Amino acid sequence: MFYYITMDKDERIKELEEENKKLKEHLKKYTAPSYKKAYYEKNKEQILEKMKSNPTSPEKRKEYARRAYLNKKEKMKDTQNNENI
Repeated sequence: MFYYITMDKDERIKELEEENKKLKEHLKKYTAPSYKKAYYEKNKEQILEKMKSNPTSPEKRKEYARRAYLNKKEKMKDTQNNENI
């Protein structure tokens, strides 16, 4: 009887490992598409030139970061209020 239970567990583990592998492959398609990587490898120099020709000033970066922080803070406050209701 113990042999059958361990057999089922082993089969279940194999099934879950296969499912996990399939899901990881599916996720790769959305998180790190190869076509984007190929695009950036081909146009790396052009992208770097564009970034160097139009640098963002430290004041602007600070402003963008602050705006993003305030938006994030507001969004978190809204979600907490919705959870409390």
